[in-house]
Parts: sequence; structure tokens; C-alpha cells
Amino acid sequence: MPKKMIAGLQEGQQNAMLATVAVGRNNRYIEIANTIVFLRSDEANFIGSHSWQYIAITAFNKIEYNLKKNMSNNTELQKNENSHPSNRRDFLKNVALFGASALAPTVLVSSGKQQTTTPSIDSQNENPMPFITERRTLGKGSAAMEVSALGFGLMGMNYHRGVHPDEKAMIKLAHEGVERGVTFFDTAETYGPFINEELAGKALAEYKGKIAVTTKFGFNYAGNKKNEIPAGLNSRPERIREMVEASLKRLNIDTIELLYQHRFDPNVPIEDVAGTVKDLITEGKVKHFGLCEVGAETIRKAYAVQPVTAIQSEYHLMWREVEKEVLPVCEELGIGFVPYSPVNRGFLTGAINEYTSFSGGNDNRNILPRFTPDAIRANLKIVEELNKFGRARGITASQVALGWLLQKAPFIVPIPGTTKLSHLEENLRTLDFNFSKQEWCELEDAVANITIVGDRYPASEQKRVQS
Repeated sequence: MPKKMIAGLQEGQQNAMLATVAVGRNNRYIEIANTIVFLRSDEANFIGSHSWQYIAITAFNKIEYNLKKNMSNNTELQKNENSHPSNRRDFLKNVALFGASALAPTVLVSSGKQQTTTPSIDSQNENPMPFITERRTLGKGSAAMEVSALGFGLMGMNYHRGVHPDEKAMIKLAHEGVERGVTFFDTAETYGPFINEELAGKALAEYKGKIAVTTKFGFNYAGNKKNEIPAGLNSRPERIREMVEASLKRLNIDTIELLYQHRFDPNVPIEDVAGTVKDLITEGKVKHFGLCEVGAETIRKAYAVQPVTAIQSEYHLMWREVEKEVLPVCEELGIGFVPYSPVNRGFLTGAINEYTSFSGGNDNRNILPRFTPDAIRANLKIVEELNKFGRARGITASQVALGWLLQKAPFIVPIPGTTKLSHLEENLRTLDFNFSKQEWCELEDAVANITIVGDRYPASEQKRVQS
């Protein structure tokens, strides 16, 4: 880089960097060279190193997305990845800054001359949705299952989260998730019941073989109909088999990638449950076995009959009970962990306050003790701690909550849900950031000093969970 191009840079402009990119895949080259972009002194001082890292990784995501989208098939993609190795670390070594169109105003420096510019509307709209490349493995050995580092919980698309967009919009959003690299989608028979599985089938059946759609059994829908409200527990072998046949039809797939027991049934030994799923795996109707909201003893008993791929339980900064026994046994046995409600049903995003109404008729938060106005008002102190952490690092409260989970263990795969494209993007961009263990521990300590008001579930619901 010519010395005259960097001469005269003042203190506070040290974040100005050269963006020189040469990434080659399948004879496609993207070159951005000989451009220096930096901010006024006050702006440069304000933006920290993590923000520049974010911009660089966003550029990488754009390149990766465009290349993968244009490749005709997975064989071609694999061949080219082997012949043209490239990864985030190499990219970040070569890229200090890309995508500064998101920042305004900017100062372009060339041959010592300054020119103030404002990004065009078109350049601002070129910022792409992120593409997930990170994969994590749930389970081990024959029970291993590789999935995207973030999954997608489908429940709220038409169940338990109030007013939602129409089916067409939700199908389109699910497609967006797949196109951005999400391979792990979660539903259940009891969501509706049945209607969430049906939505998943309409949205995702065309991608079978490329993604994993997981579902759950455990409630009394004998005859595939509503028998009681609320549905009682039923994990008898014949009910499991009945559910699997019906779910395969609703999901429009040939095999269920991961089948969970939704809630522990005290009337059916867990060994019988595991044995039934083992038989279904042998028959090719199910590939992997999981459990939800169970304790360490139940996990061990089930695992002795059929290796368990994943445990799904609530886990976030406001509910950490699984850290006592469940996560240690998962690590010991090589079982994956899938946190549901990773942003506490929207609360940790900062979008909920004491005036938020949950009375739409299809929102279970209106019966949860932590979502009363008094509890919300008191617990907003926790959200402010997330905001404080995020403000200094250029990320949102929701990204803080998801990022905290992702760094807890490599076998953890959160499944946040949404009905909004903007929130999907926000969730996926969590993978662009990386902070030190010390930083996360400081956040944990700050939240731990706050007394949480309200129980997680009403008594009738809490008695159904072991964790």
C-alpha cells in the first residue's frame, strides 16, 4: 500500500484498514482492493474492534452464500472446497474491513485527498442475510447427528405465541432459514395439536434428505384426535407407534431424523419407551432418539437401552437448573443438548414490558408466572444487563442471550423461533461474534446477582418436568 495513502492518519483513526480480498472458488474471484475506508476521529474511537470483526465476517458470509447458492450440487461444492481451501480465520487474516457501506458518512482517502461520500440506497441494500457454515454434532457413534450450530423452533409460527402471519408467510420464512444454512428444525405432535407438524410438512418436505425435521411424542392423542383438554401423558408403545405413522404423513417425510419423548410418563418405564424407539430405528422409521425435560437418572436408564442423541430442555440465563446434573451427564455420555426457549419466550430480547398483552387466545405466556406485569417489571433488570453487555460490543440483547448459550459447550444447539425475517437474521448473525470466557463470566455474575421473580411454570406444568 503506497505510503502516501496512509500518511496523515490521526490518532483515533487507527481502525482505518485496507480491504484487500481475493477469495477464489470454482474460478469465481471476488476482489476488493486498494480502498481505505475510515471514520472521523470521534466515530473511529466509538467503534470497537468487535464491530470491525463483525463487518469482515459479514463479508465472508456474503461471499460464501453467493458461491454456495450458485453451485449446482453438493458434489461440486465439496470438490471445490477441497481444492480451494478457505475459512473464516484465513479470510479475517486478509480482510480488515469490508462492507463499510453500512457506515455513514465515510471518508475515502486516495493519494492524500479526502472526499466525503454517502452510501447509495442500492449499496445499503446489498448487505446480505447471513449464511451459517458452522456445524455441531449431537450425540456420538451410531447416535451422532450433525446439524447447523443454530436450529429453528417452528412452534411459534402457529401455536402458543399469539397472533402470527399467515401460512404462506411462514412457509416462506422457513424456506429463508434453509437457504441461510439452517438444517435443524423442531416441531411436535402436541403443537396445535397437529397443525404445527402440518405446517412443517408443507414448508420443508421439499428439502428432505438435506435438513432434519425433529418431532415429539408423549401426549394422549390416541386415535390421532383430541381426547382431553389439556392432553394427558401417554408414552405407551402402541401410542408411540401410532404417533410416528401419523407424523410421517403430516411431515410428508419417510423417516423422522430425531424423535423425542416430549414429557416423561410416570406410568410407562423409560426402558419401554427407549425400546420402542429402538425398534422404530431398526425399522427405518426413525433415525435418532431424544428426551425432553428429564433428569440425569432417566437419561442413564434410557441410554442403557438405546443411545440418546439429544436432550431438549429449557435453558437460558433465567433458567440454569440443567447445569447441575443434566449437562454433566450429557458431556459424560456424549449426548447433545438442545435448549428450547433460548431467549425465554421473547423476554430476553427486550421486546416485552409490563404493558405487553398475551391475551390473544393462542399465547401460553398469559398463564406463566414470570409473565405477569409485576414479574416482568422486576425481571427487566436482567434484560438491562444483557443490553449493557451488548451495547459495548455492538450486538443486541437477543444475540447476547444466544451467544452465551453457544459458548457454554460445543454440543449445545439452541433452537430459537421467530415469525419475522429480521429476527431470523438477527439470530443467525450471533455466530459472527466471539468473546472471551472472562467476558461471559462477568455477564453471568451480573445476572446471578439479580433475584428472578416468578416461577417458570404454573404448578400443573412444572410437575411434568424433571429438570
